[in-house]
Amino acid sequence: MNIENNFHPIDIQTWPMAQAFHYYTQMAPTTYTVNVTMDVTVLRKTLKSKGYKFFPAYLYLVTRAISKQQELRIAVNDGILGCWDNLTPAYPQFHKDDKTTSLLWTEYDEHFDAFYKQYIKDTAQHGDSHGILSSKGLPLPNAYIVSCIPWFSFNSFSLHNHGIKDYYFPSFEAGGFTETDGKIMMPLSVTVHHATTDGYHLKVFFEELQRTMSNPDEWL
Repeated sequence: MNIENNFHPIDIQTWPMAQAFHYYTQMAPTTYTVNVTMDVTVLRKTLKSKGYKFFPAYLYLVTRAISKQQELRIAVNDGILGCWDNLTPAYPQFHKDDKTTSLLWTEYDEHFDAFYKQYIKDTAQHGDSHGILSSKGLPLPNAYIVSCIPWFSFNSFSLHNHGIKDYYFPSFEAGGFTETDGKIMMPLSVTVHHATTDGYHLKVFFEELQRTMSNPDEWL
């Protein structure tokens, strides 16, 4: 399947966010970061009981929630403003030997089992390759960055992209778990471009993400 078939141009004349897009790209370019705490109690326990790794499930659920929120899938592709049907998670692989990371990616599949198997295959084949990019090569044009700092938790994390032009995908960073009174919590930071994503859009996204984290039987 040609991935370009999954990109659809936006009609700027009828797009509700056209004025905001113009303002936040041409007059006052603005990105912002939001930090929240996700309840992963049910998710973590369910995954452990079924023998699944947490990280690929995290990649899957974030990407799945993005697929339901158009504002998080807007991009400029070949000079055309449009929206992808879904995004591809691009994530770092940590190398214990020299403490560096390499960027790897796994194409999204709406079926968790298929995505999980492809993730395991990708990490087995390319996870040990060093360099800024893994041996799998350049990510697909619809790839977004989703990562995790597992060694500590945080109250706030802010990503600075130094004004990368025409980049409107969200970027995610999760932190280490904390457990209090039997509840397992995970900090999650998302950086977005104000030209395409308002606070309300993130509210809808976080609600969907928490819903799927709390109801793993729906997609496992």
